[in-house]
Amino acid sequence: MTKFTDLKLDPKVLKNVAAAGYDTPTPIQAGAIPPALEGRDVLGIAQTGTGKTASFTLPMITMLARGRARARMPRSLVLAPTRELAAQVAENFDVYAKGTKLTKALLIGGVSFKEQDLLIDRGVDVLIATPGRLLDHFERGKLLLTGVQIMVVDEADRMLDMGFIPDIERIFSLTPFTRQTLFFSATMAPEIERVTNTFLSNPVKIEVARAATTSETIEQAVVKIKPSRKDRTAKEKRDVLRALIVQEGDACSNAIVFCNRKVDVDIVAKSLKKHGYNAEPIHGDLDQSKRMEVLNGFRDGNIRFLVASDVAARGLDIPSVSHVFNFDVPSHAEDYVHRIGRTGRAGRSGKSFTICVPSDAKNFDAVQRLVEKEIPELASPIAEAKSEEKPSDNAEAQSEKPKRSRRRRGSSKSDAPEVEATEVKSEPPEAAAQEAPAKEQKQEKQEKQNNPRNGRNRDNRVVGMGDHMPGFIAKSFDERRTG
Repeated sequence: MTKFTDLKLDPKVLKNVAAAGYDTPTPIQAGAIPPALEGRDVLGIAQTGTGKTASFTLPMITMLARGRARARMPRSLVLAPTRELAAQVAENFDVYAKGTKLTKALLIGGVSFKEQDLLIDRGVDVLIATPGRLLDHFERGKLLLTGVQIMVVDEADRMLDMGFIPDIERIFSLTPFTRQTLFFSATMAPEIERVTNTFLSNPVKIEVARAATTSETIEQAVVKIKPSRKDRTAKEKRDVLRALIVQEGDACSNAIVFCNRKVDVDIVAKSLKKHGYNAEPIHGDLDQSKRMEVLNGFRDGNIRFLVASDVAARGLDIPSVSHVFNFDVPSHAEDYVHRIGRTGRAGRSGKSFTICVPSDAKNFDAVQRLVEKEIPELASPIAEAKSEEKPSDNAEAQSEKPKRSRRRRGSSKSDAPEVEATEVKSEPPEAAAQEAPAKEQKQEKQEKQNNPRNGRNRDNRVVGMGDHMPGFIAKSFDERRTG
């Protein structure tokens, strides 16, 4: 079995790796480090959580031990799709470069340009950045990329999803042709393959697992529900989410809940808080300081549920996440792999649950095609709870309802004869009954004369003139002519 001591790393790096508690490299590390130390381009394909970060930081530190940085000209460049992943790479660099004189700068959004400019002006050996912030510094004339010797692109498939590929291509064009390129991705979309063919020179390809596979240590399941009404879909999904959490009990020590939209992240987090759960949201609209505060709280165990958008699906190195809940089926099937890859890391076991409604069927089918396996379906925990109700209670409730309705119908029938009796008592005597037809005929004739619509409007009103009608309108034509 290969050990880190067999990989020809710098003695200081080996000491720091041992201090971190590692002695055996993961497959992607064992495959990528030797060719990287030889100066060759590397194309690494491995699922998330397999240790890709150390695959490039360890050889980078070893190779940069010789040489010196110049002002505004970094010697190496690491590109990451999100602030969180860039910050994680910076943390790994600090751990593995301890005792060396190498310097670094972290260029991400949400941090003052002035502080970052000061670091660049002093000269840095390793520049870790997101593409947008890196180009901002370059366009302001604060940065030169002509001294880059090693360039790393991490989570390239996520770069593609976020629309960063044009920026990546431009950054490649600003770096020297002689640079060494280390390119890492969990999946290989056609666009990613085109970029690697264009900018990598005869790379060593290390594929430790089939692209877009899920870890065998993760127990996956899907709960398919059919909402009672379309406008109640979100609420009923939140009910199912809480029922799943209750069903898992103490086994769910902490979890990440993924939503497709930022607005749903906030709503789900508020709903969990309302029902007594310790939950916090994290998405791209939060300030960087708030995002780091929430992440640190989740890592430290102070926050039990992290409700996140896909910005948190990459780069969260939290080994002890017990569960992942997909509140929404991801729009991109590859995101499913990265989401559930937050659990079951480093050989640990984990569970993932996906809530699927009929409108998600197409996306869910795409997920199953990508992972090439059928995800087991579970019955809705809410439906199971309803089915466990006592049948005697249901029968009693059903029997009570007809009794009440019959009682009401009986009472109405008993009242009817009294009404009829009063009506009989109020009938006119025989003389009045004989006069009634004559009066009725006279009244009907008068209405026909007074109503210009020939009796169709029986209340003697003219439409549009309110309750009052001038007298001359009610007169017949004969009366008007004689008058």
